[in-house]
Amino acid sequence: MLSIQQIVENTDRVRERLVSRGEDPPLDRIIEIDMRRRSLIADGDQLRARRNEVSKAIGASKQKPSPEQIAEMRDVGERIKEIEAEAREAQSTIDELMIALPNLPLDDVPVGPDESANVIVEQVGEPVQPDFEVEPHWDSGPRLGTINLEAGARMSGARFYVLSGAGAQLQRALISWMLDIHVRTNGYTEIYPPLLVRQETMTGSGNLPKFKSNLYHDDETDLWLIPTAEVALNALHAGEIIEAGMLPLKYVAHSTSFRKEDTAAGRDTRGIKRVHQFEKVEMFRFVEPDDSEGAFTEMVGEATDLCARLGFAYRIVQLATGDIGFQAAKTFDIVVWSPGVEEWLEVSSISTCEAFQTRRNNTRYRPEPRAGTKFPHTLNGSGLALPRVMIALMENGLQEDGSIVIPEVLHPYTGFDRIENPG
Repeated sequence: MLSIQQIVENTDRVRERLVSRGEDPPLDRIIEIDMRRRSLIADGDQLRARRNEVSKAIGASKQKPSPEQIAEMRDVGERIKEIEAEAREAQSTIDELMIALPNLPLDDVPVGPDESANVIVEQVGEPVQPDFEVEPHWDSGPRLGTINLEAGARMSGARFYVLSGAGAQLQRALISWMLDIHVRTNGYTEIYPPLLVRQETMTGSGNLPKFKSNLYHDDETDLWLIPTAEVALNALHAGEIIEAGMLPLKYVAHSTSFRKEDTAAGRDTRGIKRVHQFEKVEMFRFVEPDDSEGAFTEMVGEATDLCARLGFAYRIVQLATGDIGFQAAKTFDIVVWSPGVEEWLEVSSISTCEAFQTRRNNTRYRPEPRAGTKFPHTLNGSGLALPRVMIALMENGLQEDGSIVIPEVLHPYTGFDRIENPG
């Protein structure tokens, strides 16, 4: 969430940054209502001062208040109540308008309306170019008995799938391997969060109200299925004050993620690239504002390190203003080449959100003992996301005989080095 101070003091800059995202922000209305709210507060303070003045005068005279004084104080009390109600209504309107505003893109984010303006920052490795036709995963998976698309559709409908045998084991191995690296090498604390969260938790992360149509909701309990563990990790310290010396806080979680993907209707309908339920390992950090740029660079390195260990050719892509997420101030996507689908697949999206999320859920920290509180910055990123890693492994590892070679780093976790043709 942006601050009203940002909007009032830097209106032109805030407007320019939001317009670069394709927004038409109601900043003038917000400022007008805020001025009205401030005026109401000042009027209320004056009336309270008048009430105190009359009360002191009556006390000093040691006489009963006159009928005129009683009438005046009754009118003052009623007017104070009216002003307080008007001020609450104004604040409620401001909150409603502010909660719908996305984060401000940083100055180094490329300006553009959509993904066409994204910039390739770096490419490492060359795409696999085998001398045979590479089967896409939606063919190799059923043939090898690792992916059952028909069973998933039969159980739950379109864009659901079943992993079986070596496919299920490979996914489990990937999750365990990634968590071990993040915890043992990268210094994250592992978290296992709830998959169902309250509305306030969704709002704090920036998913509500903007993305309500893309989220699964249980009407009876009023709980929401998380679209990513970022939602839960962001809420770990909601409403708390993180004491001096505690930052940075680095968390990692594996969770199932749930998304309706309504905005993607008709796209990527084959295979398991875009589905309603999937697994993901998520990195999340709370840091001091001066450290957020360095933390962003570190997290990009942690995601690309996993890609390199798996033997993928990958690109780092900086997203343009019109393509970054609602809560993000800057985002780098990590995409890997997959020869069966013949495209670069996003396996990680690293974002810095500055104080946007912590302001929404009132997470604060003390820079020094007994100092006043500030809002820390948050960063999040996939480390990595499945099932697109599965797709890339199956298609990059496909051999001419139809088997799939598993990267050596996963052998201790899978217990096998190759997925063979059944029978």
